[in-house]
Amino acid sequence: MLNAGQPYAGTHSPTPHTCQEDFLGIGIWDRRQGIEPSLRLRRAIHSADTLLVRRILKSHPSLLQNPDSTPTGLSNTNLHLASSLGHTSIVSLLLSLYRPANTPPTTNPKDIPALSSLPLNEEYQTPLHLASANGHTEIVHLLCAACPGCIKRGDIRGRDALMLASKEGHDTVVQILLTFSPAGPEALLEGADLDGNTALHFASSSGHLLVLRTLLAAGADSDRRNAWSWTPVAYSATVQAEVYFKGLVGEVERRKAVRREVKEKGTGGAVRVVREGEEM
Repeated sequence: MLNAGQPYAGTHSPTPHTCQEDFLGIGIWDRRQGIEPSLRLRRAIHSADTLLVRRILKSHPSLLQNPDSTPTGLSNTNLHLASSLGHTSIVSLLLSLYRPANTPPTTNPKDIPALSSLPLNEEYQTPLHLASANGHTEIVHLLCAACPGCIKRGDIRGRDALMLASKEGHDTVVQILLTFSPAGPEALLEGADLDGNTALHFASSSGHLLVLRTLLAAGADSDRRNAWSWTPVAYSATVQAEVYFKGLVGEVERRKAVRREVKEKGTGGAVRVVREGEEM
């Protein structure tokens, strides 16, 4: 029992401040255990705790990038982690904390970086690569709007976000990337990885029929060959997929032929004036 005037000798005083921190997920225990703010920040991102992420970055603004230095971390930044996990509110918060892209460069490492380009990890992947591969459509939309010039950027294997989304079958992501491509969808569809594979090769080999239709409708070249002279249709996952692919190609070719014919002949026709009393 406590004597009169004797101070409380428990583990910690249950003040409102500590209760709030315990509720938010990183409280007194983390600090007493000597856990670094960088690790606490990554834990908060894993927990999708946007308010806690905001509080930590307000106290430690230099941790905006916070690359993961663990052996399997690939130097992924906070933006990489939040984008791969699909935490839209945290991605939006992180993007808002970067300096505008048009601000002059700085040599001070303590300064907040500008969003002239998305950060890269050890595999030269941007957060857009990870969000696209995981099918997080809202985050892909945010990142494309923040850095449209990053859409065509390839990783260490030469694969851009469109190829990864096509490989995993995320049709909505594919449509967003094609829409936001600064040079138009045709320029993005022409991209190939180090093995010469295009987004159409990846969609075909994985059997994603809806993505195949989207890519072909956008103008993907079905005759494009990779480094081993294989066309996308040669990588069809099943016989049924091959038949469907060839049917799509035939449909696209027929539509192109109709458009060419209309363009050559013109859409207007001669009009004969019929006078009163004449037979038509």
